[in-house]
Amino acid sequence: MVLRSAPDKCSKCGSTNIRQDEDVLDTWFSSALWPFSTLGWPEETEDLKYFYPTNVLVTGYDIIFFWVARMIFSGLEHMGKEPFRYVLIHGLVRDAQGRKMSKSLGNGIDPLEVIDKYGTDALRYALTAGTSPGNDMRFSEEKLEASRNFANKIWNAFRFVMMNFDDDISFAGNIDESGFTVADKWILSRINSVAKEVTENLEKFELGIGLQKIYDFIWDEFCDWYIELVKPRLYDRDAKGRREALYVLNKVLADAMKLLHPFMPFITEEIYSHLVTGDESIMISSWPKYSDKVLYPEEEKQMQFIMDAVRGIRNIRAEMDVPASRKAKAIFVTRDIRIINLLESEKATFGRLAGLSEILRQEAKDGISGDAAAVVVEGAEIYLPLEDLIDIEKEIERLEKEKANLEAELERVNKMLSNEGFVSRAPAHVVGAEREKQKKYTEMYEKITERLKTLKKH
Repeated sequence: MVLRSAPDKCSKCGSTNIRQDEDVLDTWFSSALWPFSTLGWPEETEDLKYFYPTNVLVTGYDIIFFWVARMIFSGLEHMGKEPFRYVLIHGLVRDAQGRKMSKSLGNGIDPLEVIDKYGTDALRYALTAGTSPGNDMRFSEEKLEASRNFANKIWNAFRFVMMNFDDDISFAGNIDESGFTVADKWILSRINSVAKEVTENLEKFELGIGLQKIYDFIWDEFCDWYIELVKPRLYDRDAKGRREALYVLNKVLADAMKLLHPFMPFITEEIYSHLVTGDESIMISSWPKYSDKVLYPEEEKQMQFIMDAVRGIRNIRAEMDVPASRKAKAIFVTRDIRIINLLESEKATFGRLAGLSEILRQEAKDGISGDAAAVVVEGAEIYLPLEDLIDIEKEIERLEKEKANLEAELERVNKMLSNEGFVSRAPAHVVGAEREKQKKYTEMYEKITERLKTLKKH
């Protein structure tokens, strides 16, 4: 029974010899004292001076009034200052169907069982990926499998790097930075920018976004591209620039592990302990810092061209079922001197990654067979005269799809730039970026339209 005022006698036996139990205290009231009572309050202890107030409280939205608000007014009352500077309010973890986990539904997850099957890092990753402050998340087996796959991807990349290290390797004072290739400067520039972006995301408590950025960098740029690009320099122990390649691999992997460490602490600590760093532990190493000196915009543009061209050629070959063993000749139609120089310096790269037997360059499309497959990238057109391997009808169908996609993009950007409200209110760099897209899409659309006309004549 709960009464609004203290009773004079027992309601059952009538005795007046009654008193309230001195040891009963509202649970949330006692919890509200936690920020300072655990540090020795009311005594002025050293712990209390050092740890109060703290910086961040992390909690769910379901106890904001019960706990957060009470800690704040209790701290103000007893300590004269609020107990924390920020409150990160996260959502609830729900099951794959979006239901709240409960005993009655029997849909709860035992984290220890998950850890035994997938690993602690995979569980931590799955609980962070795709999340945003305040929003609930759905927990599923697929997320755990994807997390474990990511951990395996990192481990395999680490094993590849270590396979090429000598036992006594050191990078002290003998790295010639002038010997860095386009790929070296590109990946150094990218990890530099990613460090800045992830740091900004973490400072804003955008954990899901920060994790996605370091995931994309490690999986796509570092593993799928850079490691493939440096393999020829690593396999030949006398190759020029081999030591520089090893230095970049070590540097980039070390920084990537630091950025990933808050999310996946165990695998990152293990990998970092085997890299050439001089640090006792990743936990006490310095956080990667952005530097203007490690920004290579020109090399980033060059690598973007290489990746776009290689992806385009690979897509063409895949769509036409061209066997990997069959090499094809590629004709680059461009007048851009930067691309011309890049084609010359990176001829081996194009040949190895795109399966090309020969690379030709010309300023116009004169002499190119009408049945050649086409790849349109920014700054160039690429033609693959695959002769009898090409099904012209399929090529027309592919270009029609690409034309439709460009029409949709042009419609979007034209609509946006014709909106006076957007043009007048949006930041100048945002409007400028949309105008650049409009120009690029228009050029690509015109080239594809012309290409379709040529093919349809056959």
